[in-house]
Amino acid sequence: MPLTSTPTPAVRTPWLLTVVLVGQFMAVLDVSIVNVAAPVIRSDLDASGSDLQMVVSGYTVVYAMLLVTGARLGGRHGGRTLFLYGLAGFTAASLACGLAASAGQLIAFRLLQGAGAALMVPQVLSMIQTNFEGAARSRALGRYAAVLSVAAVTGQVLGGVLVSADLFGAAWRPVFLVNVPIGLGLFALGARALPAGGPVRHRPVDLPGLVTLSLAVGLLVVPLVLGHERGWPLWGWVAMAASAGLAVVFVLVERRAAAPLVPARVLRAPGAVHAAAVVFGAMATYGGFLFALALHLQGVLGESPPAAGLAFVPAAAGFAAAGIGWRRVPGHPHRFMIIFSCVVAALGYLMLGAALGGGHDRPLLAAALAVMGAGLGGAFSPALAMGLARTAPEDAADASGLFAMVNQLGHVVGVAVFGSLYLGTGSITGTGTALAVTVAAAGVCALPLLRHR
Repeated sequence: MPLTSTPTPAVRTPWLLTVVLVGQFMAVLDVSIVNVAAPVIRSDLDASGSDLQMVVSGYTVVYAMLLVTGARLGGRHGGRTLFLYGLAGFTAASLACGLAASAGQLIAFRLLQGAGAALMVPQVLSMIQTNFEGAARSRALGRYAAVLSVAAVTGQVLGGVLVSADLFGAAWRPVFLVNVPIGLGLFALGARALPAGGPVRHRPVDLPGLVTLSLAVGLLVVPLVLGHERGWPLWGWVAMAASAGLAVVFVLVERRAAAPLVPARVLRAPGAVHAAAVVFGAMATYGGFLFALALHLQGVLGESPPAAGLAFVPAAAGFAAAGIGWRRVPGHPHRFMIIFSCVVAALGYLMLGAALGGGHDRPLLAAALAVMGAGLGGAFSPALAMGLARTAPEDAADASGLFAMVNQLGHVVGVAVFGSLYLGTGSITGTGTALAVTVAAAGVCALPLLRHR
């Protein structure tokens, strides 16, 4: 499979969307599926607390750092090629994780798994952007949003089920090995179904931009992921300050670059920056909510991991339904839907505190999660559609990488901030209020989008 190809017009095949969304599902699944297996991994491999943190979080760190790099490589060598290479690497690393004989090996293979996901995931939005138009693109983006929400919840449920089942006495290993047959089948289908069109532009790789952005993201993500467990040490604050400095350096480097990693015209596209702010805010609250509520259900209410995972189903269903169905709203109020949906999500978060503040009101909790999920789905999908709507086809890869990175960073920041808030206060009501305020602020970021039709 050559890394260079002659540009050809994109040809949409019936299986294209299925292939790329299953790949996206696998990548998101692996963020959460390992959490449930962590105690068993620790005892089986005699892993230290630091080892365990890197097993759980190393994937996320590398994944977040390399997303924009994967997007640029996809724009240079073709989305199909990078998706299949990333999928192959992800699948091989999953097999290696399942066969790891020590904590050190497992950490190394988890890092490689994150790198494979970072090559694969940016191509998903890019291929949706270049192979679908108009209402078909909106429907595809809605299904993309549904996959994000359902995969995050499925990971928690499936991880608990696989560990509890102890298949063939393999304990935690099926958590990783489950990816192997799916990945092999998806690779075979993708090789036949994905369009073979090449890149629109053979732009040079912006190496200074790649290095500075990857370092900036890494110096932000690592302390956010590891900070709470280690008591927010000084090195974490120094790293985050250095990340801010490198972000400034990245902007200066990009202004001088002949082929900038994030072209200014991508950011100048009508609605792009404000839509990215909404996506960041929505996913920050979703990531923080998943983490804090899982801790509360298992740590305070004593539910098993599979039962706690199943409690999230109304949220995933609401997110998926709104994410897919927002285009069916009669009339043309889509510009207002983001703001309205953020208000709905805020209401759901406040209901969460009411449902769990004095005990465990299961019907009210299910209603709160459904309301919250519908609100987030109704904000995320239109924001993503508006953010990519005015992007030129030749910039699809760069814009997709930007939104994929914003999505992932939002999740990481949300887990760090709201997880720390819950762990520090022990109050699910207070955490729910903070989530409500944050998602309402994301709705405020959407106000300038009212000018764009």
